[in-house]
Amino acid sequence: MSKSPQNRIEVDVRTAYVEGQSNPAEDHYVFAYTITIRNTGESAARLISRHWLITDADGGVQEVFGEGVVGQQPFLRPGEDFSYTSGTTLPTPVGTMQGSYQMQTESGEQFDAIIAPFSLALPHILH
Repeated sequence: MSKSPQNRIEVDVRTAYVEGQSNPAEDHYVFAYTITIRNTGESAARLISRHWLITDADGGVQEVFGEGVVGQQPFLRPGEDFSYTSGTTLPTPVGTMQGSYQMQTESGEQFDAIIAPFSLALPHILH
């Protein structure tokens, strides 16, 4: 896996609690997240697959692997970005997500774009 200046991907995350699809009485909390993936490197790259670790407040972990994102494998030239919205459910009102996107350059070189941990939480529950 390469971490050269040619291969730089920035990941920006925005989250939201989806009250209308949640049912706290049954420990069912729905969260949406919007992600923008930006190629800040010098080489074009395609997002091949994703890997997520989703942790609830009780320490339960869901591990998710899959091809692409929202049914797509976006190809990003330097300076381009791609945004999408997806969601997850938790049995607790607070949790975290983190992971990586597996990227591939036109020459076939593969590298990981790391997604730093981010919080999923009901509004005003965290200080």
